[in-house]
Amino acid sequence: KKELILQDFMNVEYVALETTDEFLTQGLVQDVGKEYLLVTNRNNDGDIFIFDRQTGKGLKKINRRGQGAEEYARINEIILDENNDEIFVKSPGNKILVYDLNGEFKRCLNLGRDISSIFDYDKHNLICYDMSDYHNKGKDRNKSYHILISKQDGSITRKISIPFDEVKSPVARDGENWENWAAPVPTAMYQIVPDHTNWVLMETSSDTIYHYLPDANTTIPLIVRTPSIHSMDPPEVFLIPTVFTDRYYFMSLLKAEFNFETGRGFPTSGLMYDRLESSLFIPKIYNGDYTSKREVDMTSRPLDPEFVIGQSLQAHELAEAYGKGVLKGKLKEIAAKLDEESNPVIMLIKHKK
Repeated sequence: KKELILQDFMNVEYVALETTDEFLTQGLVQDVGKEYLLVTNRNNDGDIFIFDRQTGKGLKKINRRGQGAEEYARINEIILDENNDEIFVKSPGNKILVYDLNGEFKRCLNLGRDISSIFDYDKHNLICYDMSDYHNKGKDRNKSYHILISKQDGSITRKISIPFDEVKSPVARDGENWENWAAPVPTAMYQIVPDHTNWVLMETSSDTIYHYLPDANTTIPLIVRTPSIHSMDPPEVFLIPTVFTDRYYFMSLLKAEFNFETGRGFPTSGLMYDRLESSLFIPKIYNGDYTSKREVDMTSRPLDPEFVIGQSLQAHELAEAYGKGVLKGKLKEIAAKLDEESNPVIMLIKHKK
């Protein structure tokens, strides 16, 4: 085991979200840019809140949930494209709805494939993972899975190939047939992780995690796991990348185990590789703005190459911590102005420069 203070190797920024009758949110962070911060509610009611990243002021509340051609049935993922002042909302039905920052519909990308791990790649493309064969466990592969797609029409503009033969995915089945099966939600699996100006690519069917270098359009082996995923009997254990810093590689171990009676399964645990010491650890990361030990989850969904993780700190918990005198620094200043009914405070974790 290894204990670390978050602020010793990452920069931390806090954004206190403005609280008004219109801007009441549970503060689930979806994406962040230089100017804007996008959050939703955890109950997936369709609300998308746009806040000013610097001040936390509420700028726009959007809800285009519905069954119409210009609406999303539910929110699976949201991608902010500040360069083009657009928001991409991944919705069921293999489509992405594109809106401007006022919530006006612009176009629909009909993908013809189920994708996940979507990120803003450049001015013209998104990078994502094709989920089409995700449930074809034990079958031979027939395509590339990491792809770039056009922001204009969703067509594939580049395929990034990771070599493997047999599909090996964290799918659990009840008995010998596939009539009753379960899989972790796609957003719990990070097949793509931003890493500064590069990307980390993971394929559950491969023992190798790769660096993808966009300028050279090439993949370089980064981590090779043992034992091979193809040598493991069910329930297999999968290695999932989460956060990559200059020194530390944070990952999750996900076990393909599911209890069909209780409806619970796919347990995960944390793992960290220290590049300086060339050693593996079970990490405990603590927020240095608490005088007591407050653990930080390093397995949250990655955001973008600069802002690694965005997490919501609940106002009532901060108010209680302030009352106990266990806060310090900027977080203490923010908590002093909160009450239990305030919106969450967003903690943004980003790379040190």
